[in-house]
Amino acid sequence: MADLDLVVRARRAIVDGVERDCTLGVRDGVIVAMSAGLTADSVLELANDEILLPGLVDSHVHVNDPGRTSWEGFATATRAAAAGGVTTIIDMPLNSIPPTVDMPALKEKQRTAGPQVYVDVGFWGGAVPSSLGRLEELHRAGVFGFKSFLLDSGVEEFPALTPAQFAAALEELRGPDALMLVHAEDSEIIASARQPSGARYDDFLASRPESAEIMAIEGVIEAARRTGARVHVLHLASASALPLIAEAKRDGVRLTVETCPHYLSFCAEEIPDGATRYKCCPPIRSAMNREMLWRGLADGVIDCVVSDHSPATADLKVPDFGAAWGGISGLQVGLSAVWTQARPRGFSLADAVDWLAAGPARIAGLQRKGRLAIGCDADFVVFAPDDARVVDARQLHHRNKVSAYDGRALAGVVRQTWLRGRAVTGESADGILLARGDR
Repeated sequence: MADLDLVVRARRAIVDGVERDCTLGVRDGVIVAMSAGLTADSVLELANDEILLPGLVDSHVHVNDPGRTSWEGFATATRAAAAGGVTTIIDMPLNSIPPTVDMPALKEKQRTAGPQVYVDVGFWGGAVPSSLGRLEELHRAGVFGFKSFLLDSGVEEFPALTPAQFAAALEELRGPDALMLVHAEDSEIIASARQPSGARYDDFLASRPESAEIMAIEGVIEAARRTGARVHVLHLASASALPLIAEAKRDGVRLTVETCPHYLSFCAEEIPDGATRYKCCPPIRSAMNREMLWRGLADGVIDCVVSDHSPATADLKVPDFGAAWGGISGLQVGLSAVWTQARPRGFSLADAVDWLAAGPARIAGLQRKGRLAIGCDADFVVFAPDDARVVDARQLHHRNKVSAYDGRALAGVVRQTWLRGRAVTGESADGILLARGDR
């Protein structure tokens, strides 16, 4: 084809769910051809030890900007994303101030993000009590769906929905067929559990029992079944919920589910007391639970893997599980973390790509992301799967250098990330803001 801007030649690439050789032709930031013999003035040829992957999509990132920019920010978050092979993120409506629960807040977030994004960025809206009855306005403005909590979110400006309010929100979202994301833990069970304090991880784990997740997910499934609305369960930690999720899917409930690299990488038995860099909600559970989550991915019950990148300043990670901020910073290392655990369990890079790229893109409705295909954006990653590194949190692009992965040996290294046919170098902010329906 004439007038190509870029040709990419890879002896190994993940295309249509399989590994094969591939030559891509790019024009105006879009993949326009896939065939041997393509030529252009600019050619990227991968080395023998490299494999071409589509750019990853991380649909669960807390950028915290504006308002808590000391925790993270669009410049640092999107640089970290690019360094980890993520070319599209969707920002959560909290913990920014204001939260993205109305049109003024969405516009402020767009103004803040616009000049400083190094990858493409979309936004989730928030479903809180004060936004009920006005969700469709945000949906029309292009948010990709709505995030809700069934218990205290941890920040006062983003209150939880009661079960009745959650059901009302689903009824409201059914008309425009908008997606509802839900942090599913039961508030009453957690309120009745022993409250955590001190350095013991076991005490923290007991404060967020599996039964809280299971009870909440049962309620979410029943509400989705009754209303016919689309619902997505966030950061599944308890594998005991997998049978009821599988049954709901077989029954035709419009339900999708994610888990996170930290639930697939770590286990409660290995977390030292006082190591609050591992604190997240729901919590990291047992080694047996971890293996059951991997089985949920293998069986297709879990649809995707996303970071739930939720950073905070180092002073909020005090060595007391009751007082420390709950959240794990993993945006930059997700691909390597998943590959490190997936390969010895017999999974392929094609599996990882489906979980980390194609799956989140499908759930968010990003039709031109997460795949190497004609008509898709020319977002791709040059990955060395047999290379390795030890994570040094001080070298991560995250604003705060606190990470559960610090000192951990990970397989696979991202060598280059390309966004719409241009290498992401961290020197110019070439990302764009996405709206539902654009891509």
